[in-house]
Parts: sequence; structure tokens; C-alpha cells
Amino acid sequence: MKHSITIILIVLFTCSLSVNSYAQEKEKESPAEINIGVDLMSRFVWRGMNLGGSSPSIQPYVGLVINNFEIGAWGAYSGGGINKNQEFDLYASYTLANDMFTLTVTDYYSTSEISDYNYFDYSEENTGHFYEGTLSFNGTENIPISFLASMIFYGADALKINDDATSIDFNLQAGIQYSNYFELAYNTEIKNVSLNAFLGFTLSNPKKSDLTTGYIGETGFYGNCPGVINIGITTSKEIQITEKFALPVTASLITNPQAGKVFFVVGFSF
Repeated sequence: MKHSITIILIVLFTCSLSVNSYAQEKEKESPAEINIGVDLMSRFVWRGMNLGGSSPSIQPYVGLVINNFEIGAWGAYSGGGINKNQEFDLYASYTLANDMFTLTVTDYYSTSEISDYNYFDYSEENTGHFYEGTLSFNGTENIPISFLASMIFYGADALKINDDATSIDFNLQAGIQYSNYFELAYNTEIKNVSLNAFLGFTLSNPKKSDLTTGYIGETGFYGNCPGVINIGITTSKEIQITEKFALPVTASLITNPQAGKVFFVVGFSF
């Protein structure tokens, strides 16, 4: 049960690719579309957190879209620095109500030199996976505002502290904090430059670090208290290189008020 979501995502992705290939061989019209590409980013910053260390991040992706359903994979790989995460994610999403709403389930998996998790270990105590459910409102032509709400429901969310601990005891009781994240964004365009202003926050209120509870350190996935963790603006534009090729470029100014961090990230898409 614990690893069934990952298996389902892999099986669906493989079967969908096979079905699409078969349809193409038969020269029949297919509703399927494959999106594949790679982003080269100066840093891997996600929801106000620097996950890629101090080096650029290569982020490949592939997705198969059939009507309103999409399944795909995404990765982030940093070349150097300390505390860098190497990430591989699988996701499945369904869009409804004329593309206004999207439901997504994501299997995030990250590992590093410090925490070298076994990909096939899905036990709550040792897994490097975490599963998240997301509902997003994508906005419309007349409503240039989007909103998403997400929650981690299994995996490498923070460990809960044993409620019965009365002294320093590092044998923690495993559990899920059900860490949540919300993001409100405004989208517009000025002279062929797309602008996305966003405000991300968490309402999670994890148990605090305390000697009496037997654990010292951060216990929440996004921090130790509710607050704004991701606020900034992203601009994007296509730079015409040749008559037939344009290079999409993005630049993001990101701040995390809760952590007291600021980032300026630029990237190219191929």
C-alpha cells in the first residue's frame, strides 16, 4: 500500500507511452501529446527553499498528455556545492472545468550525499519519498489569478516527536505532520514579457524543538511555525535566436521572510 502510488505512476506512464507509440505506428490520429525538455537554472529554489546547494541545476522533464490527463517525470540535478539534493519526481494530474482546476498527486524523491536514501524503501521511518496532493485554480482570461493548496500525506514529512518523551530520547515516534502549502499568484504580460507575482505560505504548526520532548532541530517541512515562506516575482520572455528558434528565458526574485533568505534565479529552457 505504501509504495503502490509510485508503482501505479510508473506503470501508467510506461503503458501510456506504449499505447501512443502503437497508435503512431498504425498511423492513426491520437489525442496523446508528449512534452519533453530540460531547464538549466542558476539554482534549484523551490517554495522559498534552496535545495540545490551553490551550483546550477539541470532539470529535465517528460510528460504525456491525453485529453485532460497528464502523467510525467521531473528531475533536478546539481553539479557541486554542499547540501545539494538530487531529485526525481513522478506525477499524475487531471484538469477539469475547461482547464480551470487541476488535481495532482506527486511522488517526490530526493537524496543527497548526507542522506543517501534507497529509492525502493517506502517505510515511513526511512523513505526518501514524500507524497503530496494538490488542488489548483488556474485562472482564466478574465481572471488572471491562480491559487493552489497542497498537503503532504505520506513519506518523508517531518517526524513527529513522541508525546510521552520526558527526557532526551532520540528514539522518535515516526509520523506525518501533514505539512501544507498555499500559493496565490497574479499573472499578466507587459510588452511580450510574462509576469507572475506570487505569495506562498504555510499554515502548518509543527511541534517545537524542546529538550523535554527529546528532539532538538527543525520538525516542520517548511519551518517551525506558520507564515509566509515564498514571495516574489518571475518574469519570462522568448529571445529570438534565429528565424526558427527562440530561447525561453526566466528570471525570478524570491524571498523567504520566515527563513530570512533572498534568491535571484535565472534559467533557460530547451
